[in-house]
Amino acid sequence: MKLSAFAYPAAAGVFLACAAAASAQNGAATIFCDDTGFGCITMQPVVDRYNEEHPDLPVKLETVSYQAILESLPVQLESGEGPDGAIITDLGGLSRFYLDITPYVDAAQFEKDYGQTLSWLRGSDPDGAAIFGMPTSLTVNGAYVNKTLFEQASVPLPEEGATWDDWAVATTKVAEATNTDFPMEMDRSGHRFASFAISQGAELVDDEGRPVVDDGLRNAIEKFKAWHETGVMPMDLWGAVGGATHRELFADFLNANVVFYFGGSWNLGKMDAEVGDLFDWEVAPAPCGPSSCTVMPGGGALVAFKHTEHPEAMGAFINYLSQPENLTEVIAASVEIPASRSVGDAGVEYPGASERTQEALATFSAQVPKMADAAYRFQGWRYQRAMMNSLTTRISQVLNDELTVDEALARIETDVNLAIDAARGNQ
Repeated sequence: MKLSAFAYPAAAGVFLACAAAASAQNGAATIFCDDTGFGCITMQPVVDRYNEEHPDLPVKLETVSYQAILESLPVQLESGEGPDGAIITDLGGLSRFYLDITPYVDAAQFEKDYGQTLSWLRGSDPDGAAIFGMPTSLTVNGAYVNKTLFEQASVPLPEEGATWDDWAVATTKVAEATNTDFPMEMDRSGHRFASFAISQGAELVDDEGRPVVDDGLRNAIEKFKAWHETGVMPMDLWGAVGGATHRELFADFLNANVVFYFGGSWNLGKMDAEVGDLFDWEVAPAPCGPSSCTVMPGGGALVAFKHTEHPEAMGAFINYLSQPENLTEVIAASVEIPASRSVGDAGVEYPGASERTQEALATFSAQVPKMADAAYRFQGWRYQRAMMNSLTTRISQVLNDELTVDEALARIETDVNLAIDAARGNQ
């Protein structure tokens, strides 16, 4: 099957530092990546070929957790340390650390292939000409549904156009009939919550780049709290962990402990490999809210950092990986949607993916044209990470009755404005 893309903590810190130091001693440029989707595992064959062809400019992949990349890598970069490069998802938030790789790549082809996403990597200068990395894949938030549980409960699956409330009602019936632990779960992630919030009418950021706290966000937080109070969602996930700690809940869906899991397309490879024939599942079209039937776009980028002692190796490898035959190979192995327009237009074969997984990938791809403008604006915002971290922290406090919804909204606005002012002071 061929699919085309649409337009478009302390211990971890010590590990990151040690990994980078070890690779530096070996004379190879270090690239940090995790083991999910477009990451270390799927890139390794291309790295092996590259090193054979470029023995004087070697690179080495270091597998680290996604949480370490989110939380510890920025701390390393602030101190002028860390790897030579990494696959990151905070595209704009880390932009001041990126190396301009324009001298090493075909700049015109990068502009043609990646367009808008390159501007997201430019942070405070979105209209500039610098090329700060290669976008890897386009990811899409979305819901995985255990069809077997629906069949056992004799409850019909909600169809396209179903609302979040429709899904809450249906999955509650299924969970009660099948003694499943919980009807619905959502990754403890501000990015995942943003999909839900925007569908409820939240804007999150305005055209001037300032945070927006509105009735849509209020309604989303109130509904989210109600679901936790009534048992639609488990309190021990969003409510039990403090701060902005990121938690993915794929394992709960894998173990059939939840009917509906809101995660994203990057889990498709794991779904295919680990669920297998344990139960029947599918990806549901984006649940709807009063504002839209939208989910968040996302994706990573392979970047080099300015402090690297191996700029030529990083530039040469990124250029090598960007070649269509190499990029297509990694995209196919990752079971992801390509960020590259030319690779997407040519279509990608996914020979190792099951029919179910390829259908799921098609469903994820079909959500891209339906994404709200607010979703793209939020994804490209330089201060998105500050807003997402505040959302996660303050919503957890609401769930634990430490803050009212009104207090949480005020704190979110203050948190993000402080982060913006601090970032501008560092420029």
